[in-house]
Amino acid sequence: MAKMFGIKNTVAAGLFAAATAFCGNAIADPFPSGWQAEHVKPIGFSALGGRYGGFKMALRHVNDRWYLYMGHSFDQGWSILDVTNPEKPVLAKFIPYNGPKGIVTSQITLHDNLMITSLNGDKDHPNPGAAVIFWDITDPINPKQISEWTGGPTGAHRNSYPGGKYAYLSTSYPGFKGGNVLVIMDVSDPAHPTEVGKWWQPGQKDGEPAPGFYQGFHGPANVSPDGKMISTGYTPDVVNIDISDPTQPKLIGKLHITSPFANVGSQSVHSVLPLWDRKLLYVSSEASKPNCKDDGMNFAGMIDNSDPAKPKLISIFPTPRPPKNAPYTDFCDKGGRFGPHNTNQEIHNPAVQQPGNLMYIAWFNAGLRIFDISNPRLPTEVAYFIPPERPGLPEIGGNHGSPINWSEEVAVDTRGYIYLNDDKWGTYVLRYTGKEPVTAPVAKKAAAK
Repeated sequence: MAKMFGIKNTVAAGLFAAATAFCGNAIADPFPSGWQAEHVKPIGFSALGGRYGGFKMALRHVNDRWYLYMGHSFDQGWSILDVTNPEKPVLAKFIPYNGPKGIVTSQITLHDNLMITSLNGDKDHPNPGAAVIFWDITDPINPKQISEWTGGPTGAHRNSYPGGKYAYLSTSYPGFKGGNVLVIMDVSDPAHPTEVGKWWQPGQKDGEPAPGFYQGFHGPANVSPDGKMISTGYTPDVVNIDISDPTQPKLIGKLHITSPFANVGSQSVHSVLPLWDRKLLYVSSEASKPNCKDDGMNFAGMIDNSDPAKPKLISIFPTPRPPKNAPYTDFCDKGGRFGPHNTNQEIHNPAVQQPGNLMYIAWFNAGLRIFDISNPRLPTEVAYFIPPERPGLPEIGGNHGSPINWSEEVAVDTRGYIYLNDDKWGTYVLRYTGKEPVTAPVAKKAAAK
């Protein structure tokens, strides 16, 4: 069957992907021309069978093969990309979601043989039932659905499963107002997942006095290596939560973020990524409106979390600048959203590169931006990759639709390969070619005279 690379044909692409299993000698999709980059090398590309780019990503290394699992925002279902040869990524399978239109299937997390995907609705498209689906991925390209869990009417968003007994959900929940809440699930028997605890901001539960500002949990929850603390964004704050008893989560400390920074619902504190060994947290908002209108300041920054009871902001990342030959003076004038979105988040996964001195951030219409954080008080941009525009496609509708091209998701494997989504082309495989930064030495206090 002909490869679907031109104008999108959703029906044909879905039939093609559903009927096609992995073929080791498949021809690689050509890398789109017109990209711009500094210190980033193109490696490979997948057009995902003619679909719009994959959204959230989860990596898996099993039986000497590498797989990239992706949810979708515009095509309902999940893609599995075999990236064993990063120069020739191959679409191994597309799993269609056959539920109602308007339910978003973009969120995904996994560890070992368990994968958890979200079904995310809204007030106009309430969930018909399940908020999350649990899958057995013992056979990595033939996941088997084993159970579901039902939350509130708008389903779940960005969950986390770091392996072991518990999964951590960002989900709507009956009896709560505002955004999602944190729900802790016992998944030791994934065929019968059981809720054991939950945490919310005071004022979210029905009957509690509203605080006068938006509250909601975007996710994911990041669990410390000892399993006793969650560090995460929970609008309007960055929070540290004691989960030594998962049935009774307790607040340790928090840092208020919104405002003065962007006030865009639960996305106001969109991403938090711990650097556990350095007692630091990366934090960012999500750009919401096109052309930098109405959001306020979208930002990325670093937090000193050495005292979890008193986290403190210590730096803000510099604003990315367009290439010198760009026909616009700044990215706000380019069109679409400009600001940070996702970073290399699934660090509980042994296939994922742990955060070190480089921070990889999908920055919407500015593409991929890479920052040196060896000195966390002085983050410095060191590389970028901007995908080309793809004219001729109809504008994508919905919350993540855009008249221009942009990137929302990035993942990095332990081999150093970078996976970047592109809402109109597919998925890129890239590699950083710049210098490897060295952690700045800790300043020594002068001896008292």
